[in-house]
This record gives sequence, C-alpha cells and structure tokens, in this order.
Amino acid sequence: MFLAIVLCFIIGYIGIVLEHPLKLDKTVPALIMGSLCWAFLAVGFHKGILTTIDSHEQLFSLAGLAPDSLEYLESDEGFLNGLLHHVGKTAEILVFLIGAMTIVEIIDLHRGFEILKSWVTTKNKVKLLWIIGILGFFLSAIIDNLTATIVLVTLLRKIFHDRETRIWYASLIIIAANAGGAWSPIGDVTTTMLWIGKRVSTAGLMEWLVFPSIVCFAVPFLIASFMKPFKGNIEIPKSEQKKNELLSSKTMLFFGLGAIVFVPFFKTFTHLPPYIGMMLSMGMVWLVSEYIHPEEDFDEERKELYSAHKALSRIEMSSILFFLGILMAVGALETLAVEGVGTLRYLAEQLELVVPNQDVVILLLGFGSAIIDNVPLVAASMGMYDLPLDAKLWHFIAYSAGTGGSMLIIGSAAGVAAMGMEKIDFIWYVKKISWLAAIGFLAGAALFLGLYAILE
Repeated sequence: MFLAIVLCFIIGYIGIVLEHPLKLDKTVPALIMGSLCWAFLAVGFHKGILTTIDSHEQLFSLAGLAPDSLEYLESDEGFLNGLLHHVGKTAEILVFLIGAMTIVEIIDLHRGFEILKSWVTTKNKVKLLWIIGILGFFLSAIIDNLTATIVLVTLLRKIFHDRETRIWYASLIIIAANAGGAWSPIGDVTTTMLWIGKRVSTAGLMEWLVFPSIVCFAVPFLIASFMKPFKGNIEIPKSEQKKNELLSSKTMLFFGLGAIVFVPFFKTFTHLPPYIGMMLSMGMVWLVSEYIHPEEDFDEERKELYSAHKALSRIEMSSILFFLGILMAVGALETLAVEGVGTLRYLAEQLELVVPNQDVVILLLGFGSAIIDNVPLVAASMGMYDLPLDAKLWHFIAYSAGTGGSMLIIGSAAGVAAMGMEKIDFIWYVKKISWLAAIGFLAGAALFLGLYAILE
C-alpha cells in the first residue's frame, strides 16, 4: 500500500509535467492524484498496514487494535483530524487566491490596467525595455507574476505591431515578473504558500530577497540592453487611452491594488491568517464596484458587465482545483509515516546524507522548478524540513522556486501565459532567453548567499 501511494504520486507528477505533450490539463492528474493518495492511505491505515503522523509528531496506527476499543477510536479520530488539518491548510491558500483573483478581475473589468499605457511615452527601445521591466517587477509583487505578465503582454500588443520584436520584450517580462514575485508574500503562489504556512514573514522576505531579486531581474536586462533587438527607436501609436478609459478606471486600479497590499498589514496588526484579510479586501472592492459609475450615462442593465459576479466567472477555477489536488497529495505524503517521521521528512533526511550542503539542494530545486511545476516542489519542501520562521532555508526556497522557473518558458505560470498569448516557441526561448535567465538566477543566488554569510 505504501508503494501504491508513492507510485500514484509519481505517475500524477509525470502527468502534470507532460501536460503539453499529453494535451491534458494538469488539473486532471492533480485531482486524481490527490484523491487516490488519500484513498490508498485510508485503506492501508484501516487495514492496520500503514501508520500516520499528525502535525504534532503523534503517530497513529490501528494494527492489533480491536475495532470497539478506545485506542482504535482515538487512532481513527487522529487520522481523520489529520485529513481535516490538511484540508484546512489547503483551503486557506485557495480562499486567499480566489480573493486576489477576484480583485484583479474587477480592476480589469473597469479597464484599470489600461492606465499603465499612459506611463509609456518613450520611443527608445532600451528605455522602453527598462520601463516595462520595472513595471513587471513591482506590479508582480502586488498582483502576482502571472497577472502582471498578462497585463504587460497585453500592453505590448498596443505598442508593437511587429511580433518578432514583441516576443523579445514578452520573454524579458517573464524574468522581471518572476523576480518581482519572489520577494513579496503575494507575488507568487509559492511565496504565498510559504507565508500562509508560517515559514516566512513579510518583513523577512523583503529584507533578504528584495536585493537578490533586483539583481536577478537587472542583470539580464542590463545584458539585453546591448543586444540587437533592443537597439533603435520605435513608433508608438497614438494613445487611445482617453477614448477607452472608463470613469472608474483609476479608482478601481488604485483602490484594488491598495486592497491587496493592505492584506499583509492586516495580518501584522490582527495576527489573523492572511485569507481573513483577503476576504475583507475582496468585500471592500466588491462594495465599491457595486456603486461606482463606469460611464457617464450608466445604464443599470449594463451594471452586470462591471460587477463582481462577472469577475468571479472569469476566475481560472482550473488553477484553483489544480492547487487543491497538488496540496492534498502532498498532505497525504506528509501524513504517511516512515520510521517514525512523515514520508517527506524521511526523504529530506536521506537527501541530506547524499548532498549534505542544503544550499546546493535548494539551487538544484531552482533548476528543477524550470522543468517541474514549482508549486508541488515547494509544497513538498514544506513537509520535508522543520525549521523556524524566516530560516535561511525558507528564504532561499522562495527565491529559487520563484525565479528558477524563468530558465524555461514552461517553468512558471508567467512563462506559460506569455507562451500562450504570443505563441513563443519553446526552442526559440531556450536559445535566446534561457541563458539570460540562468545568469540572473545565479547572480541573485550568489548575492543572497553572500548577504547571509556577511550578515548572519
């Protein structure tokens, strides 16, 4: 039964990695994997074959116990409480993501992101590269790297009619967005997971990762500034901003972004989990969207076009369900006990015997995240190590998993989004961009390790 759980996880993982060749949404193997891992675990536990462990390191087994005994009932309850614990921790992340996605969609419905178009006025390609890059770096820290990439690639379409030039900028945006998301608790799903899981704090992430992330973003952009595709000037089409802008665009842009940024402050002040703050922010943005007037002659019949109900219908529920499947599968491995510890913890102990240097392990995780989805990698690492809040390991995992995915276009949600929007070829990205992303990743990692060596 132990082998069945491990094989189920491996096969599901392979299905996720081969999403594009199989032409199968990765949500499907994630949901099947999450369900079957717990099913096999439950069957093995109730047959007395498997032992489980809870978050307090307490072991539970039904082996040799009479079904009507008190010990049997307590162990069975311990198993169910373990399941509920992982459901609860997963729900925290999902509620947070649903809230953030809803706010972003409300801003987009009111064309708030079109305000960014007015900030781009230069005709110089190098200056434009840095403007777009800086926008991506800071915007991704607020609205997450995936959304920032979608917003900026849409912006590029309004600036460049030449696709060949546009894909160069879009590819560099992936690097900037992933770097920007790494130092913010709301900038990437993986940092959000670490933050909600109480592995990192907002202050800790910013203190240790903001400069490595800047280097990770700036070094590739500096090199790209001297490359041929970014030489010369461009002709920017006359802005249609005033014609397209709604009365509510600026209000929703700044209020919505402010509501998302408010969440970490709410957590610090109240000591409540982040999803409570996100629920409050979503409620406030929803409230404002109910009464704001997007147009001069606002017709009540058109209200639905700008409502939160419309925003909710645009949320990628497949992504939410993907996280559900992945996190529950990882939870099953955390619950399955091997030699007195969880399976993932046991794996970490064995890994340290083979590669005793944790920094090397995390660097390899960064390279691995370019090939394998970083969400399950980080989820697994959270179950592998038992270290205090803001330990060096957690910060390095946040950096490596967040920025390492830039080395391949399929290595991050931002890359996949840009690939889909601009039909960027995988091999083209490997030849033209991967080396830039690798240099940035290694430069940022070197600075991170250097800072820790000096300041710790």
